Amino acid sequence: MKPSRLFDLIPYQISNYDKEVALARKENGEWITYSSRDLKEVTENLSLALLNAGITAGDKVAIISNNRPEWNFVDFALMQIGAISVPMYPTITSEDYLYIFDHAEVKMIFVDDQDIFDKARPVAGDRKIYTFDTIAGADYWMDLLETGKDGNLANLENAKSKVKPEDLFTIIYTSGTTGRPKGVMLTHNNVISNVASVAEIMTPPAGTSKVLSFLPLCHIYERAGSFAFIYMGYSIYYAESLETIGENLKEIKPQLFDTVPRLLEKIYDKIVAKGYELKGVKKNLFFWALNLGLKYDPAKDMGALYDFQLKLANKLIFSKWREALGGNILQINSGASALQPRLARIFWAAGIKICEGYGLTETSPVVSASIPTNEGMRIGYVGKIVKDVQVKIAPDGEILVKGPNVMQGYYKEPEMTAEVIQNGWFHTGDIGELDGEYLKITDRKKEMFKTSGGKYIAPQVMENRFKESILIEQLMVVGDGKNYPAALIVPSFEALREYCKRKEIVYTIDAEMAKHPEIVEKLQSEVNEMNKYFGKWEQIKRFKLLDQPWGIETGELTPTMKLKRKVIYQKYLKEIEEIYQA
Repeated sequence: MKPSRLFDLIPYQISNYDKEVALARKENGEWITYSSRDLKEVTENLSLALLNAGITAGDKVAIISNNRPEWNFVDFALMQIGAISVPMYPTITSEDYLYIFDHAEVKMIFVDDQDIFDKARPVAGDRKIYTFDTIAGADYWMDLLETGKDGNLANLENAKSKVKPEDLFTIIYTSGTTGRPKGVMLTHNNVISNVASVAEIMTPPAGTSKVLSFLPLCHIYERAGSFAFIYMGYSIYYAESLETIGENLKEIKPQLFDTVPRLLEKIYDKIVAKGYELKGVKKNLFFWALNLGLKYDPAKDMGALYDFQLKLANKLIFSKWREALGGNILQINSGASALQPRLARIFWAAGIKICEGYGLTETSPVVSASIPTNEGMRIGYVGKIVKDVQVKIAPDGEILVKGPNVMQGYYKEPEMTAEVIQNGWFHTGDIGELDGEYLKITDRKKEMFKTSGGKYIAPQVMENRFKESILIEQLMVVGDGKNYPAALIVPSFEALREYCKRKEIVYTIDAEMAKHPEIVEKLQSEVNEMNKYFGKWEQIKRFKLLDQPWGIETGELTPTMKLKRKVIYQKYLKEIEEIYQA
């Protein structure tokens, strides 16, 4: 019987797969694993413990933690008793914690480690905090768990029986790129309907495949993904950190992982940088294979000669790329922002199937997804509309979505909810096109701007194109109300160091290198090359090179690595003004 509520996924996995490893986390160099039955037992005891502690249906409980099995235990334990989880990014500020604690009326808090505990405790008020790590002076989650071990399972079954598919199970406060976060209310049915739709296009074998998870579970992308993995009987291994992904891939050898384009860009840039370090024939072979891959289109017959060359390139060059990802990858799901078409081409050519999808927190999240077959993949599109979801394009180009995956609304914000959900259609704020069932995203409605000459500029499309240069790490197009578009550019210092070595350019620090006339000239030639893809009114006329990368911790990126445009604009207002004064 198919699960109708999210916690039904646990008995579903046991009856279909009974996994020896359902969840795993590396601690002190050793992988600690939990079976499907461990998952069931721990969540049942924790549910009973929460009931003993006075948490009941409708109560809100915050989870602030990096990815680890304890995250799943608390999540499932809460939903089994009808309580509502409020996941939060570990990276946000104490002020954001306080706002969400108060706005969501949180009654209890679970945190990961000392850093998060120290940030949450001053703003927690009289709310009880439990920690996943053992921390001096803090209440340990295992001590709470112990209080449920002698509980009456009949009480839990009674609580579970009262939870309906249409009931709220979580409120996710979207980090957003501007303003106060909004609480997105999602039901069991919202997410489980989406899990069922996505499961139909998963290609790794059910019951035997492994997944490496590193995107934050507090984001609906990885969280819904984890539910889909449990549904499919995949073993979920949590990466130690973003820095250890490469190492963890090699030891786990997964068939699948979810990612964001920014991480794929970094992988690609590192590969190319290593290519530049090669000498002679090896270097020539590397760039021959690279250029061959950049022409690839999985949906087209590339011809016998091309196929022969690609087979050779795979044997000599691309096989090493696959080994670096563990050697068993069958599917990589990419979402949260736009994927550069060249990355899709090169990785597919290398036998690494990157499947770009599209969705929002408000749509639980998947609206469309690329299918990992040559026939189901279209470069430049975000895949086909998934089962049970409807999409139409409004007269102004906005993407509208309807289906069982569309949220209940924004918590305590009925007017805001009414603005975005009209006649059952959710207004995404994204601009796109439909070609049959295939969806293409062209820009964010709110990010498009007009020059003083009245011409519309779609910055995301331009930024994606300019970042195809291996010398450009990050870029933001500016120019709202100005007579031409300009750009703030964070160069790829790793690639620039290699360029300086080849050209014998002398410098002492990165900041000095970014101002070197030859470097500025080189970046100008890269910009000129990319400008050819755009109309005259769209072309970047001037730019400013920055010497510090944008990051989550420094505030310029959201936790899913999207640009916080208003933050960047305000931070670099002086530099932007200098561009237009020159």
